[in-house]
Amino acid sequence: MNKVLSVLLLSLLPMLAIAASEQTNHHGDGHGHKMPNQAENHDHKMEGIGQPGLATEVTRTVELVMKDNMRFIPEKLEVSAGETVRLKVVNEGRIDHELVIGEMGSLLEHAKEMRRMPNMVHDDPNAITLKPGAKGELIWKFDQAGVVDFACLLPGHFEAGMKGQVKVK
Repeated sequence: MNKVLSVLLLSLLPMLAIAASEQTNHHGDGHGHKMPNQAENHDHKMEGIGQPGLATEVTRTVELVMKDNMRFIPEKLEVSAGETVRLKVVNEGRIDHELVIGEMGSLLEHAKEMRRMPNMVHDDPNAITLKPGAKGELIWKFDQAGVVDFACLLPGHFEAGMKGQVKVK
């Protein structure tokens, strides 16, 4: 019985995410992010997570796939401290998804903000939002050892488990 309930609940996640995604087209206001008809940006704490990288310094390219089952493929990456990586991001889903690089505390706070103001549009160097079927990239320099987190902060996605980690050695 528990297995059946688990399967049923998991099968509902994409539908809930679709509903949340559709809601982003209807209401919300923008605190700290570019909203339609606004030019305001949100400053993210970059200390400890790295910085935008230069294309001329890319040492390798990694593909990250976003899916409607609220997962990134792969969910874990390993890089060397000081390495500049091109993250090729692909949305294989039927709904919008995003990738935001940060530390877990700020991602949690940001996810709360996104639930309150779902129409936020990220215009930050550590984030990319993609429509269904779209591809994009982020070039990121992981400048110090530790763990860097990433997540989809669209309402309901992070809460459903759409997150991952980069181990910087």
